[in-house]
Amino acid sequence: MPTQETDDRGLGAAVKDVTEHASTWFRLERELAILELKKKVTALGVGIGLGLGAAVIGLFGLGFLFATSAAALDTFMPRWLSLLIVTLFLFAIAGVLGVLALGRIKKGTPPVPEQALQEAKLTTAALKDGRTGTASRSGDASDPLRGNGRG
Repeated sequence: MPTQETDDRGLGAAVKDVTEHASTWFRLERELAILELKKKVTALGVGIGLGLGAAVIGLFGLGFLFATSAAALDTFMPRWLSLLIVTLFLFAIAGVLGVLALGRIKKGTPPVPEQALQEAKLTTAALKDGRTGTASRSGDASDPLRGNGRG
């Protein structure tokens, strides 16, 4: 028959276990978020670096291309007019590329650890519902975090 002393040790051990599990869970969620952000930032950095390198080389190529086209136009119109036409064409292209770049940048930002946030929401919902980790991932259609289960 259990005594008051053994019940207290059992409760203390249970509290200790819960505290350790919660601490481990929070640490793992933090690590997941950090890894996810590192992966996104690394990919973004490499993409930006490659894009800048391509832009520099392309800039030199475009410079020669537009100098060539201005020289070609110079053969049958005044030099100032051929340079003006090429300059206006360049500004038009720069405007279009700027609008396209702004749209792409808006799609890529902010770099948020989506998987870690989703996992945290699922865990929070499971804890609120009194369910456990794997049992709560059934794809319940009424659960707003999982959608309707139709993928």
